[in-house]
Amino acid sequence: MASSSLSKPDLRRKPPSTGTRVSVLVPLPFPGPLDYLAPMPLQPGDLVSVPLGRRETVGCVWETDRTLPADFALPVGREVPLARLRPVAGKLDVRPLPQSLRRFIDWVAAYTLTPPGLVLAMAMRIHLKDAPKPTLGWVRTDALEGDLRITPARRSVLNFVSSTPMTTAELGSRSGASAAVIRGLASAGLLREAVIDVAAPFATPDPSHGAPKLSEEQAEVAQELCRPVEAGRFQVTLLEGVTGSGKTEVYFEAVAACLAKGKQALVLLPEIALSAQWTDRFIRRFGVEPAIWHSDLGAKRRRETWRAVAEGSARVVVGARSALFLPFADLGLVVVDEEHESAFKQEEGVMYHGRDMAVVRARLADAPAILVSATPSLETLANVESGRYRHELLTARHGGATLPDVSLVDMRADPPERGLFLSPKLCTAIDETLEKGEQAMLFLNRRGYAPLTLCRACGHRMQCPNCSAWLVEHRARGILTCHHCGHNERIPKDCPECHAENSLVPIGPGIERITEEAKLRFPEAKLLVMSSDTLGSPAATAEAVRKISDGEVNLIIGTQIVAKGWHFPKLTLVGVVDADLGLGGGDLRAAERTVQLLHQVAGRAGRAEHRGRVLLQSYVGEHPVMTALVSNDFQTFMEQEAEQRRPSFWPPYGRLAALIVSAPSAEAADALAREIALSAPEREGVQVLGPAPAPLAVLRGRHRRRLLLRTMRGIAVQPILRQWLGDIKPTGGAKVDIDIDPISFL
Repeated sequence: MASSSLSKPDLRRKPPSTGTRVSVLVPLPFPGPLDYLAPMPLQPGDLVSVPLGRRETVGCVWETDRTLPADFALPVGREVPLARLRPVAGKLDVRPLPQSLRRFIDWVAAYTLTPPGLVLAMAMRIHLKDAPKPTLGWVRTDALEGDLRITPARRSVLNFVSSTPMTTAELGSRSGASAAVIRGLASAGLLREAVIDVAAPFATPDPSHGAPKLSEEQAEVAQELCRPVEAGRFQVTLLEGVTGSGKTEVYFEAVAACLAKGKQALVLLPEIALSAQWTDRFIRRFGVEPAIWHSDLGAKRRRETWRAVAEGSARVVVGARSALFLPFADLGLVVVDEEHESAFKQEEGVMYHGRDMAVVRARLADAPAILVSATPSLETLANVESGRYRHELLTARHGGATLPDVSLVDMRADPPERGLFLSPKLCTAIDETLEKGEQAMLFLNRRGYAPLTLCRACGHRMQCPNCSAWLVEHRARGILTCHHCGHNERIPKDCPECHAENSLVPIGPGIERITEEAKLRFPEAKLLVMSSDTLGSPAATAEAVRKISDGEVNLIIGTQIVAKGWHFPKLTLVGVVDADLGLGGGDLRAAERTVQLLHQVAGRAGRAEHRGRVLLQSYVGEHPVMTALVSNDFQTFMEQEAEQRRPSFWPPYGRLAALIVSAPSAEAADALAREIALSAPEREGVQVLGPAPAPLAVLRGRHRRRLLLRTMRGIAVQPILRQWLGDIKPTGGAKVDIDIDPISFL
């Protein structure tokens, strides 16, 4: 059934004089649940169809009241008499949302200052009314052939059909008959439809299958991770380990302990592209595939997965941050892999950090959480320091592999040839690596051919018409594109400003330009490019990983996607083209993010028997980030970073909330920003910075201004923001977005 109810009331008739009042949260930006009359028994968590205006929508019963008389005097805020409430239209034939998920939705809404209905929408982004339809096939009836003329095609169908149902396509393929012939036999009564028993889409992982042989250090850490899982208690543990130390295999032991207890496990990955190699590891360890959850899944698979999670048959889910909002029946473990990754932060709609909300999700389910990284975030390290999180450390690479040697290429002393970007020292290292039959990687965290195109005659810069951002040249496709709004235009032959012919020149390198240079410099190399432009799907990523693992390519050129925890045994050299990229600007976390990214990239080298080398091309070799990378002293760098932030109460030693004002015009944005600033709170331990134009002052045609609320660690920002903005009423298309714990300051 698509949707069923215990009763389907006529919405046109007058509601009964008595009934049960229920509060239903709908996936829309209302400040809270709406009241309805329930003409059938309902409980919190039930998903129901309710009338809203002239249409119906699906909502969730948030709370239920006792039966009340129609003239019952309601308290303030619930003034609608029972007799005037519209009745629930029907109850959906799906399991109720569990209490832990409903509490999580309320918590996220309160923390992010988001209407709870918009948070609920993230848990219901599937067509819940479209229940899975049974698969039908054909079986033989007991009817006699009688006077029906049995043609060769009909005889073939009758010979192949049996008591086990076969679909029309399957029966036609075996018998060679057309669908019309099969339907004709059904009309004659010789065949009938029957439901085909379909195997469960998610097999149960076996915790004892493929158990690995762990080192003594790995076994001790795995045992510590398993203890809270077996005890069924909430506890957060940071699993830190050098790149290649086997962190995944170690936390798989905690997943196995969770499965042994009959509970469900959730593993979050920052990029779903990682799921290909991760899934292969999972299959080797547990014998079956996990359930996968991300935005690229088809609608049918999303419905199947959602229902399997709700029913408990999907025992392990690996997914993007949105998997936090799945209706787990019995969640027993939450793992956040690469917990330092900024990709866990959602910066549009409901603005939340997947890592932090994963800890909350685990706490509300009374389940342990494991945060995994070779380069933990300063926030997580601060929680370890304060005693809130436990800390487990893996110090050695698995299988006797050693950490790579990291060295700097001073681009001031060893520059490339004019117009090129690969230094002679790096080119020589690549030649040596390829001659030995090993693999090399070039890393540049910049898509396209060049980040800027300008006119050498008049200096005009090609800029996005919708954003205050330069257009990025993508020469392979012959376009200039904005990576913020998606605007595309053909690369013009002449300058659009001064009309000088053939005067546009690319400035700086993107990954396409490095690929072009590499093809000329290493003509015998077998190249493969890994970026979001060339890998459009998880399947394409999996194929690229296979080619690298099988040795079909020997020179990989990639953006940040190549830094994501891959294990390439034959890769021994990593060259970072522009190690300084990301250090500029006023971003609070620029240095931290750069050292994390480059440390992860470096960690791809020398993960097997051959020792690895990493060369960092830099113009600022004395920068603390470069010093930390060369000395492999991540801990000292993070301690220095903490000392810089602690005195001024910058996160994680203080709290931040960003207010992003946007409007159709600069004047409207300025006016609203000034109004907000004039009513800013004044109290000890609270500071308001701004307003100021955002670094991206125009985005998608909207003008943007930013204010930043900073408080001492012990002062919550949410009550301050509620009081501060309570009387602010944006008009004329202006609006204010609130980002609690901002990661990006664009």
